Amino acid sequence: MNRIKNRKRKRKRQEKQFWRLLGALLSLLVALIAINVYYLGPSEQKAVSKPVAENVLIESDLPEKENYLDPKWIMEEEDLHEPITLAFAGDVLLDSGVGKDIEVHGVSYPFKHVASLLAQADLAAVNLETPVSKRGTPFQKQFAFRSRPETLQGIVDAGIDVVSLANNHTLDYGEEALLDTIDHLKAYRIGYTGAGKNEEEAFTAHYKIIKGKKVAILGLSRVLPNVSWFAKKDRAGIANAYHEEPMMEYVKKAVQSSDYTVVMIHWNKELADYPEEYAKAMARQFIDAGVTAVIGSHSHSLMGIEYYKGSPIYYSLGNFVFTNSSVPKGRETVIAHITLDNGAVSSSLTPLKIAAHQPVPMDQAYNEQLIQKLNNLSYNVQIDKKGNVSLKE
Repeated sequence: MNRIKNRKRKRKRQEKQFWRLLGALLSLLVALIAINVYYLGPSEQKAVSKPVAENVLIESDLPEKENYLDPKWIMEEEDLHEPITLAFAGDVLLDSGVGKDIEVHGVSYPFKHVASLLAQADLAAVNLETPVSKRGTPFQKQFAFRSRPETLQGIVDAGIDVVSLANNHTLDYGEEALLDTIDHLKAYRIGYTGAGKNEEEAFTAHYKIIKGKKVAILGLSRVLPNVSWFAKKDRAGIANAYHEEPMMEYVKKAVQSSDYTVVMIHWNKELADYPEEYAKAMARQFIDAGVTAVIGSHSHSLMGIEYYKGSPIYYSLGNFVFTNSSVPKGRETVIAHITLDNGAVSSSLTPLKIAAHQPVPMDQAYNEQLIQKLNNLSYNVQIDKKGNVSLKE
């Protein structure tokens, strides 16, 4: 009897195990069928439901007539951009007293205290107020400068990428010294604009690709001692800003050929506090043509700042590396920082003081005093204690 009961219990356990196994097999089969349908079903289902590994494109997912190999399709352009930083400073002279200091202390001496500030920018530019040559005959004028070629190494060491030659000193030693200057700049791999062997080269902007964007720097001068300095189609010289044409033709060309365009222009009166009326009108004309920012020089003194249609106008950055001025305003200077952020433009400045031919950062009291002076000289902007420039509220 006990044997019969034991056999029945054993048979029931075996039956339960069988049904459990059969259930598990059926569940597995259903799961396999579901997976098969999920991954290998009709293309309509596949396009909607199939998980896609990151950055993998499926042809059926692509829009018609779209260049899907263009990375801009994979990631929106605004997700790709990074802010671009530009730094601008005023007049740089590497002759006279500055040249003597370079002989004693080395080519990097003038930029000793500001090289780190300039090097932080994606592009840094100055107005080079001297030809660079060992040749030529001085032009008959009050001041004629000429710097030695090796002084350009100081420009390189300071992190300066491009210089404007559009000023009233580049032809101080004639055409051959100008052409030497261009050759030396090329040898030191320093970009230049504002002068050349003919009109086209003189008015051609310097272009640089920065973080996927093309930035143009165009040098112009409204201060020249003689019309013989004007670059012509068959004559070396300076890109002059006395006449609307061909100037505006080249300004528009730079704008059309780049994402951002900055005009560096030599203008206004020496040691003046405010710009001439022509300068205010011309700055607006540049911006109306699409220019991103306008940077002025020549006055050897700081002038105010204005915003027009969202673009900053720095009427003068004053001296930067220069002989010791006999007046305090000639020793006041700044670095102007321009930030380009996906089409938006903002700016700030770093106050400095020229001492022993060097631009030098000063204490907070000096900075606040200089910023207050610029606030008084400026038009529709306000500058905070940190040097940030914004429209007045």
